[in-house]
Amino acid sequence: MAIADKIRKVWRAKEVRNSIIYVLVMLVVFRIGAHIPIPGVDAGNLQQFFAQNQVLGLLNLFSGGGLENVSLMMLGLGPYITSSIIFQLLVMIVPRLEELQKDGDVGRQKITKYTRIATIPLAMLQGYGFITLLQRQSAGGSQLIGNMDALSMITALIAVTAGTLFLMWIGELISEKNIGNGISLLIFAGIISALPSTVQQMALVFDQSQVYNLLLLLAIGLITVFGIVVITEGQRNIPISYARQVRGNTLYGGMSNHLPLRVNQGGVIPIIFAISVMLFPPMMAQFLVRASSPWLANFAQNIIEWFNNTTIYGITYFIMVVAFTFFYSAVTFRPEEIAENLQKQGAFIPGIRPGNSTSDYLQKVVNRINLTGSLFLGLIAVLPLMVESLTGFNSLIIGGTSLLIIVSVVIEIIKQIEARLSVREYDSY
Repeated sequence: MAIADKIRKVWRAKEVRNSIIYVLVMLVVFRIGAHIPIPGVDAGNLQQFFAQNQVLGLLNLFSGGGLENVSLMMLGLGPYITSSIIFQLLVMIVPRLEELQKDGDVGRQKITKYTRIATIPLAMLQGYGFITLLQRQSAGGSQLIGNMDALSMITALIAVTAGTLFLMWIGELISEKNIGNGISLLIFAGIISALPSTVQQMALVFDQSQVYNLLLLLAIGLITVFGIVVITEGQRNIPISYARQVRGNTLYGGMSNHLPLRVNQGGVIPIIFAISVMLFPPMMAQFLVRASSPWLANFAQNIIEWFNNTTIYGITYFIMVVAFTFFYSAVTFRPEEIAENLQKQGAFIPGIRPGNSTSDYLQKVVNRINLTGSLFLGLIAVLPLMVESLTGFNSLIIGGTSLLIIVSVVIEIIKQIEARLSVREYDSY
């Protein structure tokens, strides 16, 4: 009943209702674009190929099936996300960008502009790599993509780059409506859109002997969702006290507050980092497997076989996710700046001396939190492999990474809608 009341409140709030309808229209436009293929593609062979490749299958999931269809939006938002990650790292390294970051909205707008510009060459490069890789693959005795002349390749690269820029624009338009993050919503829509076909495939191959495996799959899915909610919402509250100060005849300070440190600070970004790194060696090996040098060709073939081994791939993937979780936290979390800001505000952590002692304490706490968060993300990343070995079902949709994105986006949407409704009710008074 409470849920029905909230839905009615949302529908009665005209500005919220219009924002939701606008976002849904943009998602429909995205889905239409994901099904407009470039010429010379065998869709049936592509589906078989992506079903057998975990990493490319996950990337295809993020692109909403655009990569599998080799559509105008085959790259999804991958180049834009890569560009954003690069500039997040450069802000910590390049003094000029660090100054822009501290300049407020004007500086952040310039960094966003640079991020958009850098997306173009990254999309061209990534598009060329994927098209060339798919040209060298075969399934069912035929090539996935036919050979292209120079003009056809240039046309295809311009088309997929334009598709990425169009998606980037749609994502920003969605973000302006304050109904969730536009980039996350597009990835969310891509994952949800693959759910009907996945259920259909499972229904076609299902027989009564798989009942227990299906029940086990559903139980693992429910437990995973519960764990994701707990970890996503989990945080460590560091108590903060403010020193009392006398200014004239007025006493200031003496209050207490807390500094929230989230268990999963990186969200799904460490997994995206790990996927990018895991994708690079086998992709390069595909280019080198036909090298004229025998030792280089053998080395490339060994790399491909090594990454096709599920156990080795799973262990490497897990280690990568854990390592990138700590790396991302080290780049984005700056305990020295937090300690300095607290000291300037006359605030301190009870029992901890201001300055370096506070910085060391915060770093120690974050490292402990990251251990839990990184192990959880690593488990989430390899969960599809474990579920497939236990149940025999290909579970990219019901896998950990997909559920992590779905649950995180749903929580964010609910929070933003509730915040807008609260502001509206407050204004009505």
